[in-house]
Amino acid sequence: MTLWARIELDGRPCVGKVEGETIHLHDGGMFEGGNANGRSIPVAEARWLTPTVPTKMVALWNNFRAAAEKNGWAIPAEPLTFIKTPNAFNAHGQPIPAPKSYDGRVVYEGELGIVIGKACTAVPVDAALDHVFGYTCVNDVTALELLQRDPSFPQWTRAKNFDGFGCIGPVVATGLDPLTLTVRTLVNGRERQNYRIDDMIFSPAELVSRISHDMTLVPGDVIACGTSLGVMPIKPGTVVEVTIDGIGTLRNQYG
Repeated sequence: MTLWARIELDGRPCVGKVEGETIHLHDGGMFEGGNANGRSIPVAEARWLTPTVPTKMVALWNNFRAAAEKNGWAIPAEPLTFIKTPNAFNAHGQPIPAPKSYDGRVVYEGELGIVIGKACTAVPVDAALDHVFGYTCVNDVTALELLQRDPSFPQWTRAKNFDGFGCIGPVVATGLDPLTLTVRTLVNGRERQNYRIDDMIFSPAELVSRISHDMTLVPGDVIACGTSLGVMPIKPGTVVEVTIDGIGTLRNQYG
């Protein structure tokens, strides 16, 4: 397993491999494997960037059986997706700005993120994971009351895409079996979510395949796999931590 980070150093983005408490810097891009350049920086001194620069994040709604059962939702026949836009992308350790044009409830959603490593269009399920570079943590922040505020038009785009509402990181982990992973979300240090990825309705391979039949996915794009039980509102000053063993902890403060 390898943990790839993307940080800012001397005013420019750099990539490196995280080993313990040290980031060993590499020349070139992570998707090409990079070349170690002999420089390193302590993890504690890193200024984190989003681990990739996605052209888009494709996110899921109603993709976990436990949440569907408790909420009375039907199991969907196909993935139910929406897009998070680049202005929403936010790095580990960075604040999540409170929206200026909305003062209703805001919720966190701890999720697994699939990071695409090879461009893919209409790939079959059995080849889908060949196009995956690795996995990351996601906090899909949502302005909850906007979703159904206008009964004639669900406002998914606005509710999901305020600046900073798509937290990604801190790293991309390669060499993991996603179906063995567990997502935990802590809010001000108190555990609010703890669910297994193998409860997903559509597996990572199915998601990559099905979404690639709708749109081309390119290196760096992220698929946010959806969330399960335990989503709750947060207030300004709240610290949200999304932890996935093998990947690490994505930490951001709201407001």
